Amino acid sequence: MSYGGGPQQQYPQEPQYQQQYAQQGQYPDQMQGYAPQQAHQQVHPHAPQQVHPQQQTYGGGQAWDTGQAHYAVADPQAPDAYAAPQGAEAYAADPYAGAEPYAQQPVGGYPGEAPDLYGTEESYPPPEPPGRRRPAPDPETEPEDDEEDEDEETASAADGGRGGRRAGRSKGKGKDKPKRSGAACLVASLVIVGILGGGGYYGYSYLKARFGAAEDYTGEGTSESVEVQIPNGAGLLQMGSILKEHGVVASAEAFVAAATANKQGTSIQPGVYTLKKKMSAAAAVKVMIDPSKLNVLVLPEGKRAVEVYQMIDKKLGKPAGTTEEIAKRDAKNLGLPAWAADNPKIKDPLEGFLYPARYDVTKETTPETLLKQMVRNASDQYANLGFEAKAKSLGLDTPLQLVTVASLVQVEGNKHDDYRKMSEVIYNRLKKTNDVTNQKLEFDSTINYLKGTSNINVSREETRRLDNPYNTYLYKGLTPGPISNPGSEALNAALDPDKGGWMFFVSVDGNTTTFTKTFAEHTKLVDEFNARQQQKKQQQNGG
Repeated sequence: MSYGGGPQQQYPQEPQYQQQYAQQGQYPDQMQGYAPQQAHQQVHPHAPQQVHPQQQTYGGGQAWDTGQAHYAVADPQAPDAYAAPQGAEAYAADPYAGAEPYAQQPVGGYPGEAPDLYGTEESYPPPEPPGRRRPAPDPETEPEDDEEDEDEETASAADGGRGGRRAGRSKGKGKDKPKRSGAACLVASLVIVGILGGGGYYGYSYLKARFGAAEDYTGEGTSESVEVQIPNGAGLLQMGSILKEHGVVASAEAFVAAATANKQGTSIQPGVYTLKKKMSAAAAVKVMIDPSKLNVLVLPEGKRAVEVYQMIDKKLGKPAGTTEEIAKRDAKNLGLPAWAADNPKIKDPLEGFLYPARYDVTKETTPETLLKQMVRNASDQYANLGFEAKAKSLGLDTPLQLVTVASLVQVEGNKHDDYRKMSEVIYNRLKKTNDVTNQKLEFDSTINYLKGTSNINVSREETRRLDNPYNTYLYKGLTPGPISNPGSEALNAALDPDKGGWMFFVSVDGNTTTFTKTFAEHTKLVDEFNARQQQKKQQQNGG
């Protein structure tokens, strides 16, 4: 076999092959890819030899691949493929005779020849024929010791050195392990000691910050106060970070620990707190779990605008009447929707637009800022509920009338369960087919709004004497504007009235409201109510 144009290497014949050539005169048919030579013809060392890519078999053996050229495993039971044919011309000496067919062949020294993939010390050994292959040793079941390496070397020598390189690699694994130097161990120890010594302070500081007790102040704090606003959705750690930024607590971790230890620690609400600087975490938590310590203004449902003005003045420490004067003077500049003041007879343009909610108060808060927040919240709520589009579907002319219905429901409804029934009473009395009250609402709440009172029993004389569009005993339909600031439940009841056919209602005992469909039922309840009121009056007079 030629390698890159190099000379064909010749190998001496072994005696057994020479004898077979002499006794046999037949070239086997199994031999493929080799052209017969003339008897005793000497192969020219530089003559090119034809290399066939297909696998070749020797003596009927099984073909196998080395990766460079094709060789065959000799079958001892098959006829010898190297026997010379009898009665024919002798063939040239077999170049492979006498050579180990599986040993690595030397590489020719001519330029351009193919590299020897198995000739270097670092290479893997050439593959062995299937009959001689052995499975790789399992490191878990076959220990790599010195005796095993010696056995492998002996076996390799017996095989003619075919496994010498592999045995050497196995030996290297077993015996050539790097030895630990005592000097290296000493250096490593000195490095570790240096790190522990030089970085001990920093390591201690880190461990203390990570696992030690959190830094904390003691006592109730200094005389200096600060306002801290806790946003909605803030957790304890975020709260502690905000307090630390304002100088209230020493660390967020201390605040979290104190809040966790307090049974009411998870009830801290968002809002504005007035706290002292350098408070202990426990002292800060104690203040913040008390809702009364929140610097906020809580506006209940159903309050009239004039009552809201008084609450703002008191919260901000303003003289009485300050907020009301601002509301009347700057009503158009507070953010009311365009459809809000569509009736010139409205008593207060902001009525119905001061939305009930909780409002944070800081040192910078003014009556104007609070009024703007309330108007904005109400306008957003009405827009989200679709008041402009739904007013027409309910038989109303403007969205303001829908707000007015909700304000009446809020005041007349004694309980939340009454709101939808009260809403139906209003819509039924506004119908043109109402021939019982002739489209008059006849609500005492409208008289109380005019007078600024909250009486549950309004006299007939009083209802006839007050000539005002807000007097629903005297004027048909709704009042010119809302009479309170309704909350969300009253607003939804105005949008979705009950369908029970209710036309009348009365609270006999002052706590429970009874709804009826006919005037006769209503009259009976009114008589019962009047009898109770007369009895109370007599008891008060000692009769």
